[in-house]
Amino acid sequence: MTDDSTILFAVPPYLRDEGAAAEQVARIHDAVAAAGFRVRWAASAPDAQAVLRTEAGLAAALVAWDLPPGRGAEPGPGGPSALRALGRRFDRLPVFLVMADDEPRDLPLWVSESVVGYVWPLEDTPSFIAGRVTTAARAYREAVLPPFFRALRRFHDAHEYSWHTPAHSGGVAFLKSPAGRAFHDWFGERLLRSDLSISVGELGSLFEHTGPIGEAERNAARVFGADLTYFVLHGDSTCNRLVGHYSVLRDEIALVDRNCHKSVLHGLVVSGARPVFLIPTRNGYGLAGPLPPGGVAADAVAARIAAHPLTAGAVSPEGQYAVFTNSTYDGLCYDAVAAARAFSASTPRLHFDEAWFAYARFHPLYTGRYGMSVGPGSLPGPERPTVFATQSTHKLLAALSQSAMVHVRPAPRAPVEHDRFNETLMMHGTTSPLYPMIASLDVATAMMDGPQGRWLVDEAVTEAVRFRQEMVRVRRRVESAGDRPPWFFGVWQPETVTDPATGTRLPFETAPADLLRTEPSCWHLEPGADWHGFPGLEDGWCMLDPIKVTLTCPGTDATGIMTAFGIPARILTAYLDTRNIVVEKTDSYTTLVLFSMGITKGKWGTLLDALMDFKALHDGDAPLEGVLPALVAEHGRRYADLTLRELCQEMHTYLRSVRLVELLDTAFRDLPEPVAPPQTCYRHLVRGGTERVRLTEAAGRVAAAMVTVTPPGIPVLMPGESIGAPGGPLLRYLTALETFDRRFPGFRSETHGVVIDPDTGDYLIECLLPGAV
Repeated sequence: MTDDSTILFAVPPYLRDEGAAAEQVARIHDAVAAAGFRVRWAASAPDAQAVLRTEAGLAAALVAWDLPPGRGAEPGPGGPSALRALGRRFDRLPVFLVMADDEPRDLPLWVSESVVGYVWPLEDTPSFIAGRVTTAARAYREAVLPPFFRALRRFHDAHEYSWHTPAHSGGVAFLKSPAGRAFHDWFGERLLRSDLSISVGELGSLFEHTGPIGEAERNAARVFGADLTYFVLHGDSTCNRLVGHYSVLRDEIALVDRNCHKSVLHGLVVSGARPVFLIPTRNGYGLAGPLPPGGVAADAVAARIAAHPLTAGAVSPEGQYAVFTNSTYDGLCYDAVAAARAFSASTPRLHFDEAWFAYARFHPLYTGRYGMSVGPGSLPGPERPTVFATQSTHKLLAALSQSAMVHVRPAPRAPVEHDRFNETLMMHGTTSPLYPMIASLDVATAMMDGPQGRWLVDEAVTEAVRFRQEMVRVRRRVESAGDRPPWFFGVWQPETVTDPATGTRLPFETAPADLLRTEPSCWHLEPGADWHGFPGLEDGWCMLDPIKVTLTCPGTDATGIMTAFGIPARILTAYLDTRNIVVEKTDSYTTLVLFSMGITKGKWGTLLDALMDFKALHDGDAPLEGVLPALVAEHGRRYADLTLRELCQEMHTYLRSVRLVELLDTAFRDLPEPVAPPQTCYRHLVRGGTERVRLTEAAGRVAAAMVTVTPPGIPVLMPGESIGAPGGPLLRYLTALETFDRRFPGFRSETHGVVIDPDTGDYLIECLLPGAV
């Protein structure tokens, strides 16, 4: 047995002190340890629950019914609470109930369903009792392994020579050079031995979906609630491309959320579809909101198709495929059934891009908020569309980078035949898959199966709620202290919530944590609420995901009202980076942090401390050289004599004067005019039919490539769209960004699709040659 397997002994102190029973328990412990297991002791129910939070490698447990309940607990034995905690944390863990004088007939009925056996320490020999426990533990540790990972381990344990690719032959080739030896030592032999070829038939085929790989995919379909699941080893980007490629053909109409990932557009380029973009709402922070219900209603979609310049040449006036982002980067997730019902009148195929939402099925807070919740039971009738959900498993579950899945629930109106879909999958896949990646998808699935999946997500939700409430409390204390400037960072969330059981309206920071952790309505975007700032919503249409935490900076609010004082988020992010805190995304006045399964109190406490330190440095007018030394070292002539407070105010004054967030909103709301399909532009791009043009010369030109500005990370210009008039919304926005980049070196936006002239700092955009279309 592996030495990382642990058995819990949760017994009262008298069974570890002197006496015959204690001696017998000690001998059982010694026999278990001699069999190769580690033992963790717990002397009370709270101790046992603490072990569960920190020890994922449990293989079995012995729990005494008369375990002390701990301080402050209700009178009675603590064994029942420990048993329930084990059941919530582990699926089918072998648990033995340690008895004193009681008999099983005196115990509640549910106990017999929670344990695999009983132990009376004085009635059997220690070796026999230990043998029963360790045998059950070994069986559990073998059964807990998912199908592909189990097969991969068995193959590794066979120690077969490698007569196939890859050429490093289990890592041996790396040992023949100094650099290779360093690589081998760094990653370890086990990883390299598991890097195998598809020639190893007993592990199955990723494209034939046979053997342990096929079994792992079918297991994932069960766990994630799909009819079909496919493992993809090139990230959600490839998932999006292949679903788009399969779902819509050349000159067919695709309905596309403008708040989409660039890979969605790449899929449309490959397929040759004609995209009709749907416009999400936006708020005063510049955050992209959901597609409003009115915007996806059948009449609104039909009107948008009819008014689109490129749909006249489409194969059919009907949309064949629709794709939207759920949840958004900022944590907005739809009522999936309501969204599917709304889209069903306009398309037979609906694609939920859930790159950041693979965990949704495993916590009741997200019930009905994910693509695979749309099925015959939740949306009966012939109008139900076929639903695809693409997920970056590695983003917020435990899998290796680029590991992703496509989940499918076909509907009769748009069947998905496995063999035909698999042809598309093979076009976007590889015949040389990395087997550890497949194993990580298999293990990520196993981790979410059963009660442990909810436990893992619940831990992230709980810590996110604690952080959110603590941020509000700190802000309240700062505002009332009277000894410092009364500002602090906020969190984008409702200021009050309602307890549905009582109807009582509660301040967010004083609401019971269990209410916030379990009640979805606390996170709904109520129509017209100022805290979110999105217009046109209906009750329950959209919900904020608590684990995606958006910090807000002074300077503006969700309604777009700007103040004279402000702290641009880019400066905060630059400071956090000096503290080795790397955030997920930064906008003008917001920054996003993720509370994934790896979150701890210590981790978010470090973030809170850094925010407090930034405030102290700002209020103390600290020299910028001491706060952002790398920035000053690189751009000394620009920043050497500034303080942190002066830089914050100067940047805020610029953002406020040009109203950058407002320009952003206008650029996204008033979309450029489509002139040519994306695939046409791609043909010109690769055959030299384009040129790079400065913004000052770009008016009226047609873009040949997508332009995406981060923040906010959403395309502002698609291939085939006109850049517009000199004073139009797009050029005004891009010109303001260009000026910002020159004025504040070191804080430049990431602008994909734009080349920066190294001599002038001018933005250059790839455009079609005049007369190309």
